[in-house]
Amino acid sequence: MQLFYDADTDPKLIRARRVAVLGFGAQGRAQAANLKDSGVDLRVGLRAGSKSLAAAAAAGIATLEPAAAVAWADVVVMLIPDETQPGVYREIVEPKLKQGGALVFAHGYNIHFKRILPRADLDVIMVAPNGIGEQVRMQYQAGHGVPGMVAVHEDKSGGARALALSYAWALGHGRAGIIESSFREETETDLFAEQAVLSGGLTHLISAGFETLVEAGYAPEIAYFCCLHEIKLMADMIYARGIAGMRESISSTAEFGDYTRGPRVIGPESRAAMRAMLTEIQDGRFAAELAREMESGKPVIKAGRAAARAALLDKIGETLRKGMKKA
Repeated sequence: MQLFYDADTDPKLIRARRVAVLGFGAQGRAQAANLKDSGVDLRVGLRAGSKSLAAAAAAGIATLEPAAAVAWADVVVMLIPDETQPGVYREIVEPKLKQGGALVFAHGYNIHFKRILPRADLDVIMVAPNGIGEQVRMQYQAGHGVPGMVAVHEDKSGGARALALSYAWALGHGRAGIIESSFREETETDLFAEQAVLSGGLTHLISAGFETLVEAGYAPEIAYFCCLHEIKLMADMIYARGIAGMRESISSTAEFGDYTRGPRVIGPESRAAMRAMLTEIQDGRFAAELAREMESGKPVIKAGRAAARAALLDKIGETLRKGMKKA
């Protein structure tokens, strides 16, 4: 797979456009700031009375009402939550965005699952950072960047791919590497990684390990440090050295336990569950389930948050983290 870098992009393309950023959360703040520092003419669409107006002003980023920002721009970047994008597109973007404009996504979800059907005259592209908003901004400011993915869903102008690479340049992705992908590939792999590894798999693994030790009579504080606190150390080593390098850096005792006991935790049953989860993503069942969750007021999400806050693991962790900050 080919990687693209700054030398493979044309910064003039995005600098010649008017860019409206919709959404000023962690990713929106980071992207808007990076675009501004890269010399891009942009406006952030914020409603009157938004709490984010002061933050945008402090960062020297111009704002307009969302509808006005879209009407002013020829490139609109959708950085609002996935569940609110379809309504905003129908109510504001579709009727206001100039003919022949471009629509940019950071995640392929709504296009891939056809929750947004863009106007036929628009270029539709994706520039997906491989990092949270804080990392996107911090790495850019440090003269580096996080990797990113680009994809083209519709190329009405003939220049959609070049525009995507130019936008990726403005975010700093060309400093680390840009991978060309597709809306389908990005969406399905991202959802799977979230569910099986990064969020669902990791959090449930930590909780299960903690609860196993506590149920066996070990102190919750010790269980917290062993099963949660040290995750950062391991993640940092894997990030810097890869799995093989991490294993070569830990004790022989830990490495032997990795090879001989790890497969008992992530064995055939876990792998079968992962394959089933991936199928549910690919065939749209997860997207349909998520839509029902949002339409019914997020009952599963709310119950999950309440349970996590009430869990012993979280209560012990809160106390220990406060103590570590004071030290």
